[in-house]
Amino acid sequence: MKKITTLTISALASAMLLTTGCSTNNGNKETAAKSVAVTEQSPAAEKVGYSLGFMMAEGNKDAVENLNLDTFEKGFRDGYEGKESALTQEQMQKVLMDYQKEQEEKFVKDMQSKAGENKTKGAAFLAENGKKAGVKTTASGLQYKVITEGKGKMPKATDVVEVNYEGKLLDGKVFDSSYERGEPIEFPLNQVIAGWTEGLQLMKEGGKYEFYIPSDLAYGEAGNAGIEPNSTLIFTVELLKVKAK
Repeated sequence: MKKITTLTISALASAMLLTTGCSTNNGNKETAAKSVAVTEQSPAAEKVGYSLGFMMAEGNKDAVENLNLDTFEKGFRDGYEGKESALTQEQMQKVLMDYQKEQEEKFVKDMQSKAGENKTKGAAFLAENGKKAGVKTTASGLQYKVITEGKGKMPKATDVVEVNYEGKLLDGKVFDSSYERGEPIEFPLNQVIAGWTEGLQLMKEGGKYEFYIPSDLAYGEAGNAGIEPNSTLIFTVELLKVKAK
């Protein structure tokens, strides 16, 4: 969730300035053409301004929902041209704080709603998945399927392991993959999600398993980057090497 910050407001203001265009002439601010054509052949100052404005706007366009660009431009120009503000500083601060509080409350409600939906979907998926041939369920609720059985060492929770993996959501979307990065990852087994800590201890070096991890053994209600709260996750994992800590 993006919050309203001085940086965000400044970024939006900069973007608006460059979109609508402002120019100075002998110290007087004048409105420039509403549409300014910028090309590769434009003067460097124009290209720098346009590039900065576009990138700032692109990175902050979701900071304020349904931003009224007309009143935004009015407020920006009044401040830029030194005019008296239509609202006092205290009023403006209260408006922004109230808006941020409203958005935070909305965000919390949305996350709570998604958490409930994901919990229900996850439970339904695991109930059906557990009936499939080759899928085993542990006492904790972790499910796994052996793709290739390994022949090497089995790790302990205190060991460091080297793995290749791919993580997917229930809709099949890949949210993380060492295969895509082109290199395996190494980590202490007791410093990852519980589903991994438990699951990899079932494997031997050289093995490849698919894990179906309930949300309470993954990222739970907090979720993670690209992972909604209470998401059940699917991981394909290859255990390449076990290293004593």
